[in-house]
Amino acid sequence: MRPIELRQLGTGLPYEATQAAQQRATELVRRGELPDQLWLLQHEPVITAPRKEAAWANLLVTPERAKEMGVEVVETTRGGNITYHGPGQWVLYPIVYLQKGERDIRRFVCNLEEAMMDVCRAYKLEPQRSEGETGTWIGDQKIGAIGVRFARWVSSHGIAFNGRTKLDDFNLIVPCGIVGKGVCSLESLGIEHQMGDLGSQLAQRVAQRLNRALNEGPSQLPE
Repeated sequence: MRPIELRQLGTGLPYEATQAAQQRATELVRRGELPDQLWLLQHEPVITAPRKEAAWANLLVTPERAKEMGVEVVETTRGGNITYHGPGQWVLYPIVYLQKGERDIRRFVCNLEEAMMDVCRAYKLEPQRSEGETGTWIGDQKIGAIGVRFARWVSSHGIAFNGRTKLDDFNLIVPCGIVGKGVCSLESLGIEHQMGDLGSQLAQRVAQRLNRALNEGPSQLPE
């Protein structure tokens, strides 16, 4: 198993600075100057959407109104659609160089879904996939979202899993552009006091599903 360096970066990280750090790290990983990375963090409240016009059509307020409500609106380089990040939601960014034999992006996405499903099962939930959509679902409510980017077989961005997330902030958007379905969290499902170290559980499951040996790294972004 190739090693992956876990960086536990804490809470309240600004999205744009973290995205810029990912862009630098992907090149370092590709050149072999940095081991594969797994960043574990929580963002300050932010709505992110890729450049495509269809994603921005799912923003239900103006960026100015969102900012007045304490939520930034930022363009992202990942794929997928519009989403929300904020306190209580664990975000994991695997920045890994896929080796020969691993270069199947759909399988990579499925592995990230399975990692979140593994955690759900540990809490006695019954997770599932939704046909034609990414992420991890409990019934018709999404508990874990996925948005990734690849550059010369190095991944960036990743997953967002709702633990104690403020779900009201999702009302500012059509989450992931999916009409008629909602979002949930472990807390909204009645799992509040039994969460334990949810972030660490997610990190371990992601590393296992990506066939990486998890090594503890610095608790700061790489230079």
